[in-house]
Amino acid sequence: MRTHDADVIIAGAGMAGSTLALALASAGLKPLLVDPQPFDSQLAPSFDGRSSAIAYSSFRQWRTLGAGEALAPHAQRIEQILVTDGKAPGASASGPSAFFLRFDSSEIADRSDGEPLGYLIENRQIRAALSATVLAQNITVLAPVAASGLEVDAGGATVILTDGRRLSAPLVVSAEGRQSVLRKAAGIGDIGWGYGQSGVVATVRMQRPHEGVAHEYFLPNGPFAILPLTDNRASLVWTETTKAAEALRQASPEAFHSHLMRRFGDFLGTVEMAGPTFIYPLSLSLAERLTAPRLALIGDAAHGVHPIAGQGLNLGLKDAAALAEVLAEALRNGEDIGSDVVLERYARWRRFDNVTNALAFDSFVRLFSNDNRLLRLARGIGLAAVNRIAPARRFFMHEAGGGVGDLPILLRGGAL
Repeated sequence: MRTHDADVIIAGAGMAGSTLALALASAGLKPLLVDPQPFDSQLAPSFDGRSSAIAYSSFRQWRTLGAGEALAPHAQRIEQILVTDGKAPGASASGPSAFFLRFDSSEIADRSDGEPLGYLIENRQIRAALSATVLAQNITVLAPVAASGLEVDAGGATVILTDGRRLSAPLVVSAEGRQSVLRKAAGIGDIGWGYGQSGVVATVRMQRPHEGVAHEYFLPNGPFAILPLTDNRASLVWTETTKAAEALRQASPEAFHSHLMRRFGDFLGTVEMAGPTFIYPLSLSLAERLTAPRLALIGDAAHGVHPIAGQGLNLGLKDAAALAEVLAEALRNGEDIGSDVVLERYARWRRFDNVTNALAFDSFVRLFSNDNRLLRLARGIGLAAVNRIAPARRFFMHEAGGGVGDLPILLRGGAL
């Protein structure tokens, strides 16, 4: 029998890839991570200025895998979410809009074991906690080096690295992101389009307490979100047309702050910048298939979505949990973990959820990122209607928290 370098080679040691490695190791499999970036550079504030809304089910997975303790000091509970539609942020208006939707964690506390609606965590803190846990569990990480090719035969898969090394395993996983080299090498196409929008991301510190409330305002050019962080800070995700976003990139600090305050308002007092500003182009990318012979896709390699609902990373973490559970069961049953039969179980589990969520987020963008008077009226009435129907509110809260559907065991807080 062929001697392999690992049971599973994971290309991409980001948040989804590292989570998968920890899950596989917890089930007795031997993962190996490959990443083009040194671990240290991924932890710098300048590497990734974004923060992520983490569903309570996703945080359960990290607790189970040993990363929860390191993440806890950096995790801000989201106790309420206020969604408003209009021409200007409701926070800066003289009074609240008639068209709003409020979610409150207390409404679902009986079914979520007291969890909040979710947690807001800076991506660099997530990366730091996951990388520390990966190294503590002696999982092999090769970095900086990237995958450059893939060869597959009946006995396994071989990943060719950019430094010339060749590594083999029964299964290879691409967690490389939207420009996945291995997805292309396997002949898996993707469909998608740009939105003509960019996300302007910045961290600010407020004078008044945010009290764990997240605000999202649907404005004509795109959503403007104020997402609470620890230490009375907030992550701003400010969607603008690509042209306007590039102008903001070039603006002086004083001009940028002036534009920001017109959108932010003064409801949280004086707002000060607490870090650099980042600009990210927004688009949709959906892989035509989740698997190929000896290859599985997770995270953005499988589905890159608009951040309008803050669920992109959660979809990738759900991929990791589902794939790990499928492979753990296959290992216990004595199956070839890289076989088409095993991989189809993963694809069947995740295909519908990924596609429906991606298309739903795309529909939200098209419905809300415009100034059509009739559409504004219709969506405002819709928000107000949902706000008045308690069961509908609770369903959406459980859905956003990852508490709905056929959940992998890790997302329910159980071990593999």
